[in-house]
Amino acid sequence: METKNGEYKKRGDYHKKLDPHWSYYPTYLAKKKFVFNLLKKESKNSQILDMGCGEGVFVEELVSQGFKNVLGIDLNYSSELVKKENILETSFSPKQFDIILLLDVIEHMSFREQEKALKEIKRILKNDGKLIISIPNLAHFYSRISFLLKGSLKRTANIKKHPGDRPIGEYLQLLDNVGFQIKKIKGLFPTYPFLYNIIITFPAKTLWLYNFLNKTVAFPNFCFLNIFVCNKKK
Repeated sequence: METKNGEYKKRGDYHKKLDPHWSYYPTYLAKKKFVFNLLKKESKNSQILDMGCGEGVFVEELVSQGFKNVLGIDLNYSSELVKKENILETSFSPKQFDIILLLDVIEHMSFREQEKALKEIKRILKNDGKLIISIPNLAHFYSRISFLLKGSLKRTANIKKHPGDRPIGEYLQLLDNVGFQIKKIKGLFPTYPFLYNIIITFPAKTLWLYNFLNKTVAFPNFCFLNIFVCNKKK
């Protein structure tokens, strides 16, 4: 039986029924493609946990691809494949999971909660496990230009929705402080002026442009979203 609270009660299963007019639409598709390209190299017997998974879109897709040990948790959603649980303090055993996903989640937390969540992930991740985390970057290029010209940053969402917005450099430091080693960074959506405005206004029609920018000029420091692939420090 499904239960929905918070944003899912208001908006429904909006990750399952993507709106092509959603300004985040191209980035969501690119993120999903990148993550699944990473995961297709992993063993189908891997213990995988998707934390803050919402409706469980990634969980369902992994199960359909033959992964045998996949679970999602979310505080505001539960279903057959998604368990209602707080990612700050889970019921899982130490070193239980091979792979943990934390996709577009940590920015919804306060700064103090962010550190607590990462420490919990470190606790339940195997020593040779892998954390795949996607995080919006407060210091994306358009935000820097806005600060230079107007004295205000272009936040990745309003402050109530993303209270934990940080520049990429602070996230790098946070991951390092908690005990994660970053093995790979993938930047998505370099927010160059004019092109940024066109893409968020016409997200579906400009997918070709969005994908071209990601292939050619997606430097992580300038990107709206960054995906980090991390291991626990030895």
